[in-house]
Amino acid sequence: MNVTDPVADLLTRIRNGQKAQHKHIDVPASKLKRAIVEILVDKGYIRRYVDIADDKQGLLRVYLKYDREGGPAIHALKRISKPGLRTYASAATMPRVLNGLGIAILSTSRGVMTDKEARLVNIGGEVLAYIW
Repeated sequence: MNVTDPVADLLTRIRNGQKAQHKHIDVPASKLKRAIVEILVDKGYIRRYVDIADDKQGLLRVYLKYDREGGPAIHALKRISKPGLRTYASAATMPRVLNGLGIAILSTSRGVMTDKEARLVNIGGEVLAYIW
């Protein structure tokens, strides 16, 4: 399968998995996807993830998180920077998602981080996604 936008593929698999009430989803692994999933675990949007080795690039098994009523912990995932139109933000113009209630995930020169972390170290980068 040829995927031109692996980040959008990851976000779509998470979105579809939560709509179908799956306990976990499997995603082809990469360093960027692993970094995004680690942020989602740290911020409490997903329960955990496991690396699964196979004869190819490996898989990330992402265990989805739901509230007591069975609703997903992630209300919305929105891809911002796309392969055809990259979106960048400086430290001064860093986006605030839902006035600080959500997070923006950025790819910076110091790695993948949230908007709050990027503001603390005063760097900008490519805005990958908004999550709330």
